[in-house]
Amino acid sequence: MMRFLPDNRRDFSSLNEREILSLAIAAEEEDGRIYGEFATRLGEQYPGSAAVFEGMAAEEDEHRRRLLDHYREKFGERLVPIRREHVRGFLQRKPLWLMQNLTLEGVRQQVWEMEEGAYRFYMAAAEQTQDVGVRKLLGDLAAEERAHANAADKLEATELGAEARSQEASEEHRQFVLTYVQPGLAGLMDGSVSTLAPVFAAAFATGDTWQTFLVGLAAAVGAGISMGFTEAASDDGKLTGRGSPLKRGLAAGIMTAIGGLGHALPYLIHDFTLATTIAVVVVLIELWAIAFIQSRYMSTPFWRAALQVVVGGALVFAAGVLIGSA
Repeated sequence: MMRFLPDNRRDFSSLNEREILSLAIAAEEEDGRIYGEFATRLGEQYPGSAAVFEGMAAEEDEHRRRLLDHYREKFGERLVPIRREHVRGFLQRKPLWLMQNLTLEGVRQQVWEMEEGAYRFYMAAAEQTQDVGVRKLLGDLAAEERAHANAADKLEATELGAEARSQEASEEHRQFVLTYVQPGLAGLMDGSVSTLAPVFAAAFATGDTWQTFLVGLAAAVGAGISMGFTEAASDDGKLTGRGSPLKRGLAAGIMTAIGGLGHALPYLIHDFTLATTIAVVVVLIELWAIAFIQSRYMSTPFWRAALQVVVGGALVFAAGVLIGSA
C-alpha cells in the first residue's frame, strides 16, 4: 500500500512552453506506439478495426511531427527529458505486455481514456501558453484528439453490431468506470489483502473472537481512510478526466474498508474455530474475486492475476498466522 508517500512529480501549472511541447512530443510518440500495437493484436480477428488503429497511429505520428517542427523553430534540437510520469495529474498507461487478453470492448475503453486525457492536456496547455502560434497548434491538436474518440466509437457499429452499442459504449459509462469502478476495485484489492495479516495475527495470538473483530475493524477503517485520502490527493481530475477527487476518494476508501471487513465480520461469531473457518473461506472467495476483477477490468490475464493474488495473499495470510502463533 503506497500511502502518504511524498509525490516528487511536477505540477502541470509549473511547466513552461518548452517543457509542455517536449511533454506533448513524448506523449504522441507513446500513444502512436500503443495504437500500432492495438492494430497488430486485433488485426486477425478485427481487420477493419485494425485499419482504424493504423490510421490513428499515423495521425499521432503526424501530431508528433508538427510538434517537433514547432519546437525546433522556437527552442532548437534538444528536447527536455520529460514524460507523463514526471507530471502530476496524468493517467498512467498500463504496459501493453500486461494486456494479453485484449478485447474490442477493453480497447474502446482504453482509447477513450487516452483521447480524453490527450484532449484535456492540450486544452489546459493551450490556456497556459502565451505564444499565439503554440496556442493555435495545441488547440488544433485538442480538436483532433477529440475526433479520435469519436472514431473509436465507430468500431461498435462496424464490428460489434447494433446490440452491443448499449450503455456500455456511452461516454457516461466510461466516465463511471474511471470515477468509480477503477478506484473502487483498487481499494477492494488493497483492503482485502492488506488486512489479512493483522486479522489472523490477532486471531491466533488472542484466541478471542471479539478482540479479533475489533482489530479487523480498526485495520479496515484505517486502511479505508488512508486509501481514500491517497486516491483523492493523487489526481485532481483536470487532466485525466477521471472526475471529482472526492468521488474517487470515497469509492476507493469505502471499497477498501469493505475488502478488510470481509474476513473480520466472521469473528462476530463466538465460536473461534467456526469463525476462523468461515473467515478462511471468505478469504478464498475474496482472492478469487480479486483475480476475476483484475482480469475483467484491468486487462490482466486471469492466470497471472490469480497467481499474483494467491501467492501474495497466501504470504500475507501466512505472515499473520505465524506472527500470531509466535
